[in-house]
Amino acid sequence: MTSALVWFRRDLRDFDHTALAAALREHARVYCAFVFDTDILMPLPREDRRVNFIHRSLVELDAALRAKGGGLIVRHGRAVEEIPQLAAQLDVMAVYANRDYEPAARERDALVAAQLTADGRGFIDCKDQVIFERDEVLTKTGTPFSVFTPYSRAWRTKLSPADLAAYNCTAQPGQLAVPPAPTFPALADLGFEGTDLKVPSGMHGGAQLFEDFLTRIERYHEARDFPAVKGCSYLSPHLRFGTVSIRQLVAAAHAESLQPPSQGGRGAEVWLNELIWREFYQQVLWHRPDVVHHSFKPEYDALVWDDAPELFAAWQQGRTGYPLVDAAQRQLLQSGWMHNRLRMVSASFLTKDLGIDWRRGEAHFATWLLDYDLAANNGGWQWAASTGCDAQPYFRIFNPVTQSARFDPQGQFIRRYVPELAGVPDKFIHAPWKMPKPPADYPAPVVDHAVAREKTLARYGRLKDRPT
Repeated sequence: MTSALVWFRRDLRDFDHTALAAALREHARVYCAFVFDTDILMPLPREDRRVNFIHRSLVELDAALRAKGGGLIVRHGRAVEEIPQLAAQLDVMAVYANRDYEPAARERDALVAAQLTADGRGFIDCKDQVIFERDEVLTKTGTPFSVFTPYSRAWRTKLSPADLAAYNCTAQPGQLAVPPAPTFPALADLGFEGTDLKVPSGMHGGAQLFEDFLTRIERYHEARDFPAVKGCSYLSPHLRFGTVSIRQLVAAAHAESLQPPSQGGRGAEVWLNELIWREFYQQVLWHRPDVVHHSFKPEYDALVWDDAPELFAAWQQGRTGYPLVDAAQRQLLQSGWMHNRLRMVSASFLTKDLGIDWRRGEAHFATWLLDYDLAANNGGWQWAASTGCDAQPYFRIFNPVTQSARFDPQGQFIRRYVPELAGVPDKFIHAPWKMPKPPADYPAPVVDHAVAREKTLARYGRLKDRPT
C-alpha cells in the first residue's frame, strides 16, 4: 500500500486543494502535515496576528480532517529538516505540496526536494494559489508582461472553464491517515502569545466573508475606494493563507461579471480585475526575484532617498499631521489591515512627500499586515514609488488633502482612528492646521506638500537628466 505526505503551507483548507487531490488520486494512504517554520517565525514579534490566524485556521483544518478519518501532523522547527525527517519516519513514497513563488520559499523547496530525492522519495509540487503561473501567460514574443492591461487581456483570453474547475478532495474510507501521536502545539508552545485578532479565521471565516461580499459585489466598483464604507471583500488574509480557493473566487467573479452592469456585472468585473492584478504581481516576482531588494526599473536604484528617522517614525505611528495618512497608519497598527486605497495614499506619502526609500515602507507593512503577501506588497510599493512595472509616473503625486476630501469627505474614517480630531468641523477635518485654533494634541504637518512635491520632481528629474 503506497503512502504520501501532503505538506500544507499557504493553503489551509481541505477542499479544492490541488496537492491533496493529487495525493488522494495516487496513493492509498495520505498523511497531512504543517510545519511552524522557525526560519519564518524567529524574526516575528511574540504577538503576531498572522501566527494567531494560522493557528486558529489549523485547529479548524485538523478538525475537518479528523471528521474524514485523518488529522493534521503539526511540527515546530525548520521545515527543510522537519519535512524530510517526517517523510522518512512515515516511510512515504512522496511529499506533495502546492507551489510558492517567493524566492525564499523556492530555495526552501529546492532543499527539501534534494533531500527527499537523496532518500529515494519524490517531491511533487502543484499549482494552487493562482489560476495562471510562471510562463503560462506571456507576450506574443514569449517574454513576461511588464504592463498590466495587456497581461489582463491575455489572462482573460486564456481563461477556460477547466481552469476554474474545483479539485476533488474526497477521500475513501481509511485513506486519510490518523497522526501517529498528538502533536498540536498551543501558541505558547511556539513562543507566541494571543493577540487582538478580530478577523474570522479558517475555512468557515473565509466562507462567511465570501458569502457576505457576494451580497454587495454589485456595488464594489463604487464603494471600494471609500474607507468608511463597507466596500471591500475583506478576503485578502484568506487568500494569503489559502482558507478560500482562488478558483472558487475567480469563478464567482467571472460569472457575475457577465451580467449586465445594471444587474451587478460592473462590480464583479472590477473585482475580477483586482484578482488578476494579484496574479500579475506573482508572475513579476517569479520572473524577477530581484525586485525584492531592487527596483523593477534598474535605473531607479540610483535614486537618492532621504535619511529622515524622525519623519519615518512619525509616518509609522500615524503622527504626520495629515489626517488620512495618520488614520491609515493607525488602522494598520490597531487591526493588522489597511484599506487598499489608503495603502496607495500612505505609500505615496512616504516616498514622495517624505522622500523615504520605498523598501523601508515595504518592510513596515511586512511586519504589520495580516494579509502580507510579498508579491502584492512589493508590487504596490514599487507602483507608488514609480520604480516598478506599469507604475504610476513619478510626476503623478497624490495630494493627501485632496485624497482625504475625495474618499473620506465627512471624515468618518479619520475620526474613527484619529480621535484627537473627533470634534473638528467637516470644513477643517482634512487640514486641521488651517483652523484658527488647531487641536493641541494633534501635530502640525511634518512637511509642506507643495514643497515636498517640488523636491520629489527634482529627485526623479535628476535621473532623467543623467547621461546614458
